[in-house]
Amino acid sequence: MLNQNVPQLSGELVVLEPLGLNHVPALQLVVADGKLWELWFTSVPEPDSVKAYVGKALQQQAEGSAIPFAVRARHSGEVVGCTRICNRVLEHRRAEIGYTWYGKSVQRSGINTETKLLLLDYCFNELDCIAVEFRTHWHNRASREAIARLGARQDGVLRNHQIMKDGTLRDTVVFSLLDTEWPAARKHLRFRLAHHGAEQ
Repeated sequence: MLNQNVPQLSGELVVLEPLGLNHVPALQLVVADGKLWELWFTSVPEPDSVKAYVGKALQQQAEGSAIPFAVRARHSGEVVGCTRICNRVLEHRRAEIGYTWYGKSVQRSGINTETKLLLLDYCFNELDCIAVEFRTHWHNRASREAIARLGARQDGVLRNHQIMKDGTLRDTVVFSLLDTEWPAARKHLRFRLAHHGAEQ
C-alpha cells in the first residue's frame, strides 16, 4: 500500500515509489549485486540488515525529517536501489538527498541521473527548498564525481565528522545546489539523459 505522505515520482527510466517493508526482499538482492556493503567508505547495509535499514528510514519519515523511496527500473520492472530526501529543516527551506545506492549492474546507466533529476525537481518545486545538500565520504571519489556532474558545488569538508562502524573517522564532503542554480542544472541533466543516456 502506498504511503500517502510520500509521492510516486515517475520518469522515462525509473519510478520512485514510497519505500516500505514490502521492498526488503528486493533490496536484499540489490545489495548482493556487487556486494555493496563491502565498500568500506559507504553505509550500505548487508542483506540481513536491510529490514532494519528500511525500518529506520520509515521512522525518520514518521518524524517528518525524511522522504524515502525505492528505485524501480522501468525497463525491467525490478527494484534496483533506494534513495532518500533527508535532514529536512523546514524553517530554513533546506534538505539533503542521500542514502542512495544501486545494484552494480545498473550503475552508470542513467538511472542515478534521472533519479536525482526527479528528486531535485520535487525538492525545489514542491518542497520549496532554497538549497539541497549532498554529502559523501572523502574517499568515495565516484560519489563525489557523480555529485559534481549534477551541477552541485562543493561547499567544504567536515574533518573527523563521523566515526564509522569500523572505528575509522570520516571526513565528509558537502555539496549543495541552490534554487537559483536549478533551472540551468535541470536543463543540463535533461540534455545528458537525452543525448548520452549513460552517466558520462
